[in-house]
Amino acid sequence: MNREEMLGRISERTDPWDMLIIGGGATGVGIAVDAASRGYDVLLLEQNDFGKGTSSRSTKLIHGGVRYLQQGNVSLVMEALRERGILRNNAPHLVHDLAFIVPNYDWWEAPFYGIGLKVYDMLAGRYGFGPSEILTKDETLERIPTIKRDGLRGGIVYYDGQFDDARLLINLARTASHQGAALLNYAPVVSLTRGGDGFINGVIFEDLEAGTEHRTRSKVVINATGPFADHICRMDDSNALPLISPSQGIHLVFDKSFLPGESAIMVPHTKDGRVMFAIPYLGVTLVGTTDTPIFKIELEPRPMPEEIDFILETAGEYLEKDPSREDILSVFTGIRPLVKTGDEKNTAALSRDHIIHISNSGLLTIAGGKWTTYRLMAKLCVNYALSLAGLESKPCVTKQLNIHGFHKTPEKFGELALYGSDAPAIQDLMRADPTRKERLHPELPARVGEVIWAVRFEAARTVDDVLARRTRSLLLNARAASETAPKVASIMAKELGHDHKWEKEQTESFRRISKLYLPE
Repeated sequence: MNREEMLGRISERTDPWDMLIIGGGATGVGIAVDAASRGYDVLLLEQNDFGKGTSSRSTKLIHGGVRYLQQGNVSLVMEALRERGILRNNAPHLVHDLAFIVPNYDWWEAPFYGIGLKVYDMLAGRYGFGPSEILTKDETLERIPTIKRDGLRGGIVYYDGQFDDARLLINLARTASHQGAALLNYAPVVSLTRGGDGFINGVIFEDLEAGTEHRTRSKVVINATGPFADHICRMDDSNALPLISPSQGIHLVFDKSFLPGESAIMVPHTKDGRVMFAIPYLGVTLVGTTDTPIFKIELEPRPMPEEIDFILETAGEYLEKDPSREDILSVFTGIRPLVKTGDEKNTAALSRDHIIHISNSGLLTIAGGKWTTYRLMAKLCVNYALSLAGLESKPCVTKQLNIHGFHKTPEKFGELALYGSDAPAIQDLMRADPTRKERLHPELPARVGEVIWAVRFEAARTVDDVLARRTRSLLLNARAASETAPKVASIMAKELGHDHKWEKEQTESFRRISKLYLPE
C-alpha cells in the first residue's frame, strides 16, 4: 500500500465508485474493509494521515466498557464484549489479554465491584477473556508492587483486551487495499458534487502533495470523519444542525518503574466521574483519561494544564511514588466524537453509541461509537449505503476476515511482534543492510528498517507519520522523538526522492508538533 499505487487506482477509474468514504480513522477504514471485502468498488479519502486524529490517541484498550455497565447500558457492553472477542480472533498479533486490578481500600469495594465484574464476565459469555477473582492484599501487591499500601485491603482482577490503535488502523487500511479498495491520505475533500436531481453524486478533493484538484463520482458518499463530521455536513447543507458534542481526553506517559508488572490498574470512579486506567504499554506506563468538553476541533489538540494536574493528582492517590510533571515522557490528547444530546455539560455521561444520519440530498453520516465496535458500525453503515446507492446486497464477511498481519504466535518475532506476518519481511530488509538494524534513538525501540518499511509499504509521507503512528515514538518519549527527527527525515528523503530543504522543513514541522506532547 503506497500512495503512488493508490493514485494509479484512482486515475484509472472512469465509472462512479460504488462507495466513497470521507475519513481515514477507525470508522472510515473499517467501512472500507467491509465494503471492499463484500466486492464493492471503494474509494477512501483522508485529509491528513490515516489515524492522525482520535483513532491513534485512544487508551489502547479493546474492551466492553466497565463504565458503560455502571451507566446501565447493557446492550452496548454486550455488543462491545462480543466485538472484542471477534477482533482478538481476527488480529491476534495486535490484540491480547490484559489483567486489570481494581484496588480495594474500603470494606464495601470488594463485594460491590466484585459483583459488577462477575456480571461483566457473564455478559461476555463465550467471548470471555478470563474470570474475575477477589485478591488478597499480598496477591494485589504481588501483581502491582507500586500500588499505595496504606489502607489497602486487597483487590479484584478481571481481564480485558489491549491493542496498538495506530498499528491496527494501518493493518486495516492494508486489508482494505488487498480487498481492492483505493485509500488516499493527504487528500482533503473540498466540496460535494450533485447530479441534476440534487442528490450528491461525488466529491472534489485536493491532492495536497501535487497541489491539484480532482473530481470523482460515486453512487453514495459516506461521511466518517469523527470529530469533523459536522464540517462535512455543512458542506452538504450550511444550515445542518450539529451532530457532535466533542470532548477531549488526555493520557500521560511515564517510564515503566511506575508500573513494573504485567497488570494494569483500573480506578472505577474518580472525582470527575470517569474511570482511570494505569496501563503497561510498549515498555512505558500510560495513565488516563480525562473528559473535558471543548468547542474548537483541531488535528493537534493541546492538553489543558488542569487535565494534567487531575491525572497527576489521581495517580498519586493510588501509587506509592507520586508522579510529577518532570516524570512525564509524553502527553497525548484525543477528541471524542460524542453524539450530541440535549445536555452536553457532562460529556462523561454521554453514550458511546453511534448514529447513522442520511441527509435530504443523500449524504450518509456515521458518528459516535468507539474503537471496539468499529466492525459492527461498519457493517451497519454499509448495509444502509447499499440501500441508498441501489446496489445489489451482498453479505458482510468481516466476522471471520483475518486482518493484515494475522499471525497466531507473533511473539516469536520478538520486538517486531506487532507486525505479525510482516515481521519476516522486515527482518529480511534489515538483514540486507546492517545499518537498518540501528535504533533511531537510544531511548526508543524503533529501528531504521521500520522507517523504510513504513515509507515503502504503509503510505508514510512525513516524519510525523513515522514517529507518531507507524512507530509510536512520539507517544513513548516526545523528547527522544524530537531528537531523532533529522535522522528520520534523512532516511525518508532518500526513499521518497526529496531534497535537503524537505528534510529541514519536515524536521522543523515535527519539532513543532512534538512540543504539544510535552507539559507546559
